Amino acid sequence: MAHIAVSALSHEGLVREHNEDSLAIGPWTLCATVTESPQTLLFPLGSPCLVAVADGLGGHPGGEVASALVARRLAMIGPGLTEPEAVREAVLACNQEVFEATERTPELIGMGTTLAGLVVTATEVIVFNVGDSRVFDAADGSLRQLSTDDSPPPPPGRRTTNIVTQTLGGAISPRTVLPHVTAHPLPATGARYLVCSDGLTDPVPEEEITEILAGRSDSEAAFELWRAAIDAGGPDNITLALVSVHPDD
Repeated sequence: MAHIAVSALSHEGLVREHNEDSLAIGPWTLCATVTESPQTLLFPLGSPCLVAVADGLGGHPGGEVASALVARRLAMIGPGLTEPEAVREAVLACNQEVFEATERTPELIGMGTTLAGLVVTATEVIVFNVGDSRVFDAADGSLRQLSTDDSPPPPPGRRTTNIVTQTLGGAISPRTVLPHVTAHPLPATGARYLVCSDGLTDPVPEEEITEILAGRSDSEAAFELWRAAIDAGGPDNITLALVSVHPDD
């Protein structure tokens, strides 16, 4: 039977005092957790399987609260996300829920999170994001970004920018978002995807990520990607998930 294998880890890095990232993997969540050892989960390819990274906004109150709230909601409703429009509505509902949480707890006003993830169904992969966390197609020794960054182009001489133009929450008063949602056919021969926060992609160039992925198992690659971000200074929380779809095993 076809199945999905997810190897994931989340770590605070070397600069941040605590981890504000959260992961949703199928019905499970990993929130504000620190681990250097990738955790691997297996799921049959029956109902849709969701994998998402929520990166709580630093410099705002309650980043870890916002990211955990979004991750838990998506983990709960993931099996019902069978089409792109359902995914879009789920992301919009997450945005509304973050703002509603701040209304109940005024000290959390301004909390927010970015979000990036995918839903694997029997026939396609639905990719979604708000903010600058990313989803890549990582099959066949290449790396192709499937998500769309909500950030301006970096200035000359720099690979990244700290400006994010769209998040879930992150403002004093409620505002809407325009989620990026795309659907891609699921290859019959299998597939591999990388979902990650900018704690990986900011310090580690895509060329190095591609080299690390080549010839390694998902668990080995996840660890080496984390170590590359740490070796580059670990300036932010590092959260990543490698998702492999195996057509028949």
